[in-house]
Amino acid sequence: MSLFDWFANREKAEPPSRVQQQEREIADGLWTKCPACAVLTYTKDLQANQMVCGECGHHLRVDSDERIRQLIDAKTWQPLNDHLQPTDPLQFRDRKAYQDRIKESQRSTQLKDAVQTGTGLLDGLPAALGVMDFRFMGGSMGSVVGEKLCRLIEYGTLERLPVIIICASGGARMQEGMLSLMQMAKISGALERHRAAKLLYIPVLTHPTTGGVTASFAMLGDLILAEPKATIGFAGRRVIEQTIREKLPEDFQTSEYLLQHGFVDAIVPRTQLKRALAQLISLHQPFSPVLPPLGAEVKRLEKERLTQPPIPNSQSLTPNP
Repeated sequence: MSLFDWFANREKAEPPSRVQQQEREIADGLWTKCPACAVLTYTKDLQANQMVCGECGHHLRVDSDERIRQLIDAKTWQPLNDHLQPTDPLQFRDRKAYQDRIKESQRSTQLKDAVQTGTGLLDGLPAALGVMDFRFMGGSMGSVVGEKLCRLIEYGTLERLPVIIICASGGARMQEGMLSLMQMAKISGALERHRAAKLLYIPVLTHPTTGGVTASFAMLGDLILAEPKATIGFAGRRVIEQTIREKLPEDFQTSEYLLQHGFVDAIVPRTQLKRALAQLISLHQPFSPVLPPLGAEVKRLEKERLTQPPIPNSQSLTPNP
């Protein structure tokens, strides 16, 4: 018998191991796969790094609650106008009724609409913050989004606070038609009054920021920041190429392309965003009031107007004086 046959017979004669290796079941959500580099990362480690891939630096999308936790000091967040919710003034219906889409998004996100607004301390500095949430109908800007942002800016002007808006949107909400488009001018008007009071406004452009949001308040900042590799633009790439009949660069409508062409002031990684915002606020904080303070009674009445519940059955159409 050859040595090879002897080893082969011995392997056959050996009884199978009693301990059988079984595949370990991985709990849902325990690991997260990076959509850019496909590396698996322990979800808790990813969250500790503010949902930025440690391998390639890809910024995963985060919801508005997580954004607030990342930027605002613990136990200092004070929501503003979180009672506002959309109505359906046009009785719009496509494949599904608009009201049904609203209810579906509200159930899945636990939000009233696509933005959260409020005030809090950012590294100990008071600020007014608005955070758009792409989960709610693609972060589309309807009447409530416009009203909440407008009230936030007016409140910031009244209290002499810097205003920061984290933008993430597909643009105006088509189900509200012209009422949605009106929000562009409405928010822009509030920002002009904020600017006239010599106060700071910083929009932070995240992936994606497109449509009517880009065409209005996303590009009206004193300083415009963006996250790395975010998609930022107005019309879609295919629409532009068909219109101008030219092939666009591969990096077109990215934050890096916009920085190169002067539309963005700085690209700030998410892990450094809070610190960068705090530094900018500190640099631009006025040492003395630029305008004389409002009378106590006038200030009280204005604060009540900005935080009061809307008129019944017209929550999303509260007029802006």
